[in-house]
Amino acid sequence: MAALSFLLVRLAPGSPFASERELPPQTVEALNRAYGLDQPLPVQFVRYLRGVMRGDFGPSLSRPGRSVTEVIVSALPTSLSLGVLSLLYALVVGLGLGVLAAVRPNGPGDHLSMFLALVGLCVPAMVMGPVLGLIFSLHLEWLPLMGWDEWMARILPVITLGSVYAAYMARLARGGMLEELSQDYIRTARAKGLPETTVILRHALRGGLLPVVSFLGPAAARLFTGAFVVEQIFQIPGLGRIIVNAALGRDQFVVLGCVLVIGAMMILFNTLVDVALAALNPRIRLTGGRT
Repeated sequence: MAALSFLLVRLAPGSPFASERELPPQTVEALNRAYGLDQPLPVQFVRYLRGVMRGDFGPSLSRPGRSVTEVIVSALPTSLSLGVLSLLYALVVGLGLGVLAAVRPNGPGDHLSMFLALVGLCVPAMVMGPVLGLIFSLHLEWLPLMGWDEWMARILPVITLGSVYAAYMARLARGGMLEELSQDYIRTARAKGLPETTVILRHALRGGLLPVVSFLGPAAARLFTGAFVVEQIFQIPGLGRIIVNAALGRDQFVVLGCVLVIGAMMILFNTLVDVALAALNPRIRLTGGRT
């Protein structure tokens, strides 16, 4: 991943030192020499990897005097909070709609839940964000349109980013719950006279969660890519906005640093998802390479 990202960034047209005022060739040459950009690509890549192994992602080309690590550390908490809040929103709304649909299949609740899930799947963030901002910020003036410091300013970005994943989770939860509710142990629990709420929440929900938990790994990866759009729409100072601006400005070290950090976080999150799946379903075990 690091090698591919490095190659794509270096092969992109343009220069990180380009500006409205054209710099003299001697100045550009001196800048390339100062940042090591005059070396062959393999030499630059090996030099960069050595720095990464020491925790040094290099200097920011578009922010003189600041390192890539400083830029990432300043923006990472905002992106993490946006991702976590959006994921929690998706879990609450998605599980709620999925369970509601599965309890009374083919009923009004099922049709309404799946209709809302279909809307969430069909409307992309680049459309939903401006529409929500137009309604709730400009017309009704209930919520701020931009920023992240106030908690009310986080509502629209979280809904925009989390709605599509809530839709996926609603459909997955419905399918998982319907399968669990048809199992023999559920019929046995009902035959014992247990309340329907107990049967659903204590027995069926645990197995019904498995498809949703399996989806959390890919969802986390998509959350960060979707956050690029959301952070641009609502002017949120997170990694998504920084990496977009860095790509446009050819700040290759910032782009590479953000890509590596996001990749490491995805590996960590997928590992946590595997642990959660094993905890929810004790039958999931790795034995001789087979589950």
